[in-house]
Amino acid sequence: MQEALRPAGQQLALDEPLPGATVGGTVAVNASGPRRMLYGTVRDLLIGVTVVRADGVVAKAGGKVVKNVAGYDLGKLVAGSYGTLGVITECAFRLHPLPAARRYVSARLDGPEDAARALSAVLGAQVVPSALEIDTDPLTVTALVEGVPAGVAQRAADLEKLLGDGTTSTETPPPGWGCYPWRPGDVGIKLTSALSRVPYLLTAAGVTAQLHDVALHLRGSAGTGVLYAGLPGGTDPGSVIGVVSDLRAATRAGAGHCVVLTAPPAVRSRVDVWGHVDGLDLMRRVKEQFDPLGILAPGRFVGGI
Repeated sequence: MQEALRPAGQQLALDEPLPGATVGGTVAVNASGPRRMLYGTVRDLLIGVTVVRADGVVAKAGGKVVKNVAGYDLGKLVAGSYGTLGVITECAFRLHPLPAARRYVSARLDGPEDAARALSAVLGAQVVPSALEIDTDPLTVTALVEGVPAGVAQRAADLEKLLGDGTTSTETPPPGWGCYPWRPGDVGIKLTSALSRVPYLLTAAGVTAQLHDVALHLRGSAGTGVLYAGLPGGTDPGSVIGVVSDLRAATRAGAGHCVVLTAPPAVRSRVDVWGHVDGLDLMRRVKEQFDPLGILAPGRFVGGI
């Protein structure tokens, strides 16, 4: 899709954390990468959708332009519903111009306190990053700036001053940029928190890794409070349960959530992958309206929906 848009100087401003992901699959799980900080998530970019309901009825909502009031916002409902409300057959997205230039400015850090200072400096500056990522292996903060060449050069220079000695600036992304910190067969966890609590979450994750003696790798958007954690697939299921429990306590303290996105069968059979979700009763009523017989992706979503 991006290749088709490129000759027109346009882009769908979504990253591809899983290589080979389809448009429908990306919408169904509401997957977003580093640039969600500037451009928003799938829900923000989706302006029209067509789905086939469980009873075979074709339903449409939205349109093909940003300013439309055609029907209820069905797109925001099916985005992230994991295929439990309808089969997505057509999507209309808001597009953005391809930037003329981009720079990735990275800095190696010594610890969570150093990371907190770096993140605060970038967020408080007038550099308008498209993304602000953090990676714990090794501990690195990377800011992406995009736009016209002169403006990007100046903002990159400002970032280098903010982040201090040892900062690098390149036109290519660092290793692992926009990818989940796990491989097929590993345990993958999504963590969310308030922006101000991201440093605390990093510290809590480090303590959790030491406590359970596991290799816990974090990577994600420090600029939006959405991080991802990976554990090797061979990690003892009991240790995984302990890690998930501790991370859930940490995310609750930061007004966020912890969800297990992927795990081997031995882990999935023993851990509650979703955890507590507010509004579950409402979600069940929505499911009942869209799919009363439970035909679509039964048991795939929260609470066995």
